[in-house]
Amino acid sequence: MERLLSLVTLCLAVFGFCVDKTWGVGLLDPSKLPMFVDELPDMPRLSGFEVVNGVPVSKSLKIGMFRKKWKFHRDLPPTPVFAYGTSAKAATVPGPTIEAIHGVPVNVTWQNHLPRKHILPWDPTIPTAMTMVKTGIPAVVHLHGAIDEPESDGNAYAWFTPKFKERGSTWTKKTYHYSNAQHPGNLWYHDHAMGLTRVNLLAGLIGSYIIRHPAVEEPFRLPHGNQYDRPLVVFDRAFRRDGSLYMNSTGNNPSIHPQWQPEYFGDAIIVNGKAWPRMVVRRRKYRFRILNASNARFFRFYFTNGLKFIHVGSDSTYNQHPVTVNKLLVAPSEIADVVVDFSGSKSNSVVLANDAEYPYPSGDPVNKINSRVMKFLITRKKELDTSRVPAKLVHYPSPDASSASQTRFITMYEYTTKSDEPTHLNLNGKSPDDPVTEQPKVGTSEIWYVINLTDDNHPLHIHLGLFSVLDQTELIKLDEFKECMMKLKDATKCHVDKYARGRNTAVVAHEKGWKNVYKMLPGYVTKILVRFSYVHTNASYPFDATSEPGYVYHCHILDHEDNVMMRPLKLVN
Repeated sequence: MERLLSLVTLCLAVFGFCVDKTWGVGLLDPSKLPMFVDELPDMPRLSGFEVVNGVPVSKSLKIGMFRKKWKFHRDLPPTPVFAYGTSAKAATVPGPTIEAIHGVPVNVTWQNHLPRKHILPWDPTIPTAMTMVKTGIPAVVHLHGAIDEPESDGNAYAWFTPKFKERGSTWTKKTYHYSNAQHPGNLWYHDHAMGLTRVNLLAGLIGSYIIRHPAVEEPFRLPHGNQYDRPLVVFDRAFRRDGSLYMNSTGNNPSIHPQWQPEYFGDAIIVNGKAWPRMVVRRRKYRFRILNASNARFFRFYFTNGLKFIHVGSDSTYNQHPVTVNKLLVAPSEIADVVVDFSGSKSNSVVLANDAEYPYPSGDPVNKINSRVMKFLITRKKELDTSRVPAKLVHYPSPDASSASQTRFITMYEYTTKSDEPTHLNLNGKSPDDPVTEQPKVGTSEIWYVINLTDDNHPLHIHLGLFSVLDQTELIKLDEFKECMMKLKDATKCHVDKYARGRNTAVVAHEKGWKNVYKMLPGYVTKILVRFSYVHTNASYPFDATSEPGYVYHCHILDHEDNVMMRPLKLVN
């Protein structure tokens, strides 16, 4: 019967739609939507400061989460979404871009106005806040890349429902305090509620956050101003013909997890809330802060006419020097800060394209639909361009492995059924609820050996900590080593040094700096130096990093994070 239904789905797809077996509503064939017909939006900008007597001072913001309808494409009916904004009318997908100034704190009261019923299927068999509430959908905001107090980090159990009627076990306060004491760079905010991250982000709860430092950045003379400095928030989605978001409501192991799937992929590629948009650009340099906000899809970006990316920053930090590349591999939650010079284009238009397999790196090749991202229409006339890309950007202290006070082994596991269908993934054989085992000291650095025993590339994100990748070494006799690790859960007892003797893969030049997320190669041991202090100064944190509820580290493939590839991280003095 299952095979028959699959055949029916395939046949119907030929005629422009297919049928979701469990929901019974026609799915949209994205090839029926014309590309490059919608203009690229510039999301609303919210200033996290105000200028008084020529001096920027702290400002308080109130940002809500709302259920509303959003138009993803000219020919697609409005889509029910969850969106961030200062009001339901002003809410957008992605949410407003928050702009902050280095050293000027921002206080944000995040308000939950979400309904009681979710617009997407959520799974009660994985640890989830949804099973604990009656008054509305739980939510909590994490500012990804922020170096801030634990109380404002958006702990997975710090969720709350509308009007704060119900609150998670680690909830602390209504207003979050972002010190913005770190280096200038790119961050983003998103929901982080336990077991709901994948569905709440899929519903639309994402947004950009930029920390600027005029004294540091203005001498660079990089492209600036809203017209020439644009965040690009890229993600994939699938839709039904009525415009609603589609997420498979049947799990890959329905007898174990009724809804959970190991990865979510949609063929429609969205940029700043529009499917395959277009942007008119002049023959000059532009700065694009490209965020991959997908649940699981990796993007390997390139231009179809050979234009190059000048990579100036990675995640929340600048490079020391700009690096010119033909292609950019960007994992979920990574940010690539690039400059593109359209003055050298021989054509009057160019497509930003993608050729990353999904799941990455051993999955399906891209097709004609998901290999296209957006189109740039280039004006014919060249213009005076006073912006530039300097030879030197920001110099941070070089990673010093000898400074590490602790060495840890972090192992990525995937558990499957006899038919090789994933049931869950985790770190070090433990769940998020198991007692904390990583307790770094404030102000120290540590060496972490991240051992990836799975077939997937996992973007590892560490809250609070910044890290630099020192080495990537392939594991030999992987099946033999994996068998020991699955049994003993101990890299030392399984003699990891005996197996970590394969080929060494170099870190690409534009990712050698300090990052808050990195792509962990499958079948490799990746050595990273993690720093639990500011990398741009010797100043101590202006907050107590040891307070409750602490932090976490996790895989940023959201379907993995929810089930249950996340662990607590507690700093100590």
